[in-house]
This record gives sequence, structure tokens and C-alpha cells, in this order.
Amino acid sequence: MTRKSALWLRGLAAAGALFFSLGAANADPIRIGIANFGEHPQLNAAIEGFKQALTGNGYEEGKDVVYSESHTNFDASLVPQMIAKLQAEKPALLFTVTTPVSQIAKKALAGSGIPIVFSAVTDPVAAKLVPSMEAGDEGMTGATDLQDIAAVMEFAKKLVPGAKRFGQPYNPGEANDVALLEKVKEVATNAGFEVVEVGVDNVNDIQQRIASLAGKADVIYTPSSNLLQPAIAAVAAAARQAGIPIINSDESAVNDGIVPASLAVNFHQVGMNAGKIAVDILKGADPKTIAPVNPAYEDHAPRISRKVMAEFGLTIPDEFADCGCIAE
Repeated sequence: MTRKSALWLRGLAAAGALFFSLGAANADPIRIGIANFGEHPQLNAAIEGFKQALTGNGYEEGKDVVYSESHTNFDASLVPQMIAKLQAEKPALLFTVTTPVSQIAKKALAGSGIPIVFSAVTDPVAAKLVPSMEAGDEGMTGATDLQDIAAVMEFAKKLVPGAKRFGQPYNPGEANDVALLEKVKEVATNAGFEVVEVGVDNVNDIQQRIASLAGKADVIYTPSSNLLQPAIAAVAAAARQAGIPIINSDESAVNDGIVPASLAVNFHQVGMNAGKIAVDILKGADPKTIAPVNPAYEDHAPRISRKVMAEFGLTIPDEFADCGCIAE
């Protein structure tokens, strides 16, 4: 080989290496689909937490990862269409928010090779998303928003001294609500409560169903229900007429002056938990080997509105004086 040929080959190799390195540097970012049920402070916080977890693990938005977000404004009939649209974009992973969305996504993406990480799901076993809380399923695992019901009832006892009847509205058609009701019943006896349940499967029935708790419940707990939370103002109005204070699962309704108090799961942390799982999957972990994550006790926080407590004819007990949780 002549010296000229050797130099030519060396130059060609260098050019090839440069081209490869430029190609790697300009590689397309990972695409992640985000399927949300609707715009709501809790669900939005979960999405923010999810993204933050990825950013904190080196997945910079716009550079290393891009997100395709969609929601159906809480219209379940539109969820299959939303999932199909996101699937067509061939994401590396799909993040699903709420039980109904996660259930539909699991069926739609079965065998697609696209892993799913769920969030804002209360009981993924009852919803048949995973076989147990010890492991994920084929292509799916995630983070729950399971409230510590024992903590809620302890808070209720302190907030409304003498309360003995625990009003529990729920949507019979929503797996999250049904699972939470069962948990409430399990915990109630040891907490010194009698559970008074009322099914609400249509927003138009809220006034009548909540009013039916008058004289039967001393306090009402409203869960992170996809039917009840978007209509929390109507629930609170009916409870006010019935003279029953509400403890909500979302503090934004307290901050907005709608309900007297809340003991809420931090949905931002729920999203963070899901994001950490997504990072493991993007790095090659099998969802089947990753157990779903429940919020820790410290992921719950109380919030009390002095103004709304007074509107319900209640004063804030002295033991909350230094809690740092009172909204004036």
C-alpha cells in the first residue's frame, strides 16, 4: 500500500468516526407518552413529579427525553382513542394516570412491547393491573396513591372530637373507590368508627346522595375519586346543607375555601415514585420484576381552613395550633 493510499484510508476512517460521533450526539431523544384522564391538581402534580424524577436521573426534557401528553377531560369513552394515538407515536414507555386509563392501556398495549408505568391508582391488584403488590405484571407496574386510612381516621377523631360515624361516599363503578371502601371497613373498628357508605355513580345524584347522610354521619371522607374530586364543590355544598364536615383527600379544595380539612397523599411524590420506576425500565429493568410502590406515611399531610371550619360550625382544636397546616 502506498503512503498516499494509507493517508487516504486514515482520513476516510477519521471522517467515518466523526460522522458516527455526530450521529450519536444528534440521536433522537427518548419519547414517553403520558395518558392522563383529565386536568386536575392532583393528577397534574403526579405528572410534574414523574418528569422531575426523570430529570433528576439525567433525562433532560427536550434533549434526552420528549413527552407526548394527552387527556380526555374525564371522558372514559375517549380513552381508547387517546391510547391509540399515543401508541402510534411509538414511545419507549407509556405513563398512565388513574385506574381507568391504566386498565384500558393495559389491554390496548398487550404484546406491543411498550412498557407501562401507572400512577394515581389506589389498588392495582383489585384493578387487575398487577397480580400482587410484590411484583409487576407483563409490561406493567407503577406507583399507587393508597391513602393511609388509619391516619385519616385518627385525624378525623382529633379534628371532630366525639365523631363516631364515618361517612364514605364512593363510585361503585370505579375500582379505586371500591378498593378504598373495603380498606375503610377494615380499619374502622379499631379506629372506633362505624362506616356509613353511600354510592354515587352520577354527578347529578351528588346532592341527593350526600344529603342522605344527614343525621347518619359525623364526618365525611371524600377519596381521590375520578367522579367525586372534579365535583368536590357540589359534594361540599351538599355536606354543608347536611351539617357534616368533610375531610378531603386533596388539599387544594381546602386552600380554595371549599372544604374544611384534608389529609392528603402528596401526588407529586406519587409521580416521583412512578418516575423512578420508569428510569429503571428505561435502563433495561423488566416491569414484571418491579413491585408497585405505595406512598409512605410521611407522604401524607394535613391542611385545615379556619374560615370553612367556622362555616361548618366548628372550631379548630387546640392541638392543631402549632401544626403549620392552617389556611386562614
